Parts: sequence; C-alpha cells; structure tokens
Amino acid sequence: MVNGILNGEISRAVALMGHGDSMTIADAGLPVPNSIELIDIAMAKNIPRFLDVLKVVLSELNVEEAVVAKEMEAVNLEICKEVTRFLSGVKGSKMSHEEFKELTARTKVVIRTGEFTPYSNVILVSGAFPE
Repeated sequence: MVNGILNGEISRAVALMGHGDSMTIADAGLPVPNSIELIDIAMAKNIPRFLDVLKVVLSELNVEEAVVAKEMEAVNLEICKEVTRFLSGVKGSKMSHEEFKELTARTKVVIRTGEFTPYSNVILVSGAFPE
C-alpha cells in the first residue's frame, strides 16, 4: 500500500519546510507573486480538490498554525468546517482576504489546486519536528 505524497515537487517542498516556514495551499484563483515558488497541480475545474490536497499535505507536515481568510466562513461554510476538522488542535487565525494575499506573498511555496470554490485557501506554518 502506498501512503503519503506521490507528487515529487510537493514532497520536496514539505521536506524542506523548517520550523516557522509557511506554505499556502490555494484554490485556482488565488494570485501568486512571481517571486514565490509555485507548484501548480491544477488539471481542470475542481481537479484536484483543495481538501484532498490539504489532507495529504497534513499527513506529512507537522503544522503548528494555520491561517484562513475571514471570508471563508461566510462564503464557503462547508469547506471551512472541513478545514477546521482537519486542523483540530492546531492554532488557527483568520484575516481579511487582502491580508491573506499579502501573507501568501511571504510564504515559502504555494500549491495551486484546481479548486473553484471561493476562499479555499490556507496558509500552514510548519512546527518543530515531533519528539
């Protein structure tokens, strides 16, 4: 049985995350500055889905904090609930979508999914290696 991340670029990005580094998992529409590494895995509308990618990344990355846009809860309640469930026990914060885009510009890498559901984005801050 194969477990974990099969995509080589994402596997490499996760392996290179140090304590306090951040990574964005984004929907298809989030703007990504040219200065940020982009791993574009979007194939078609909603392929792959944001939640599928998040779930697999979380299986490999120790996350100490997660950030979402405030608008996610108002516009995208179902995905917001799933993100909250996936990140149970992780410190979470919310900010405006504009602030979220500014913070994305300071992340180490962005993984762009094919998700078309608005505000399906999260910034994951890497924790220390578990003991």
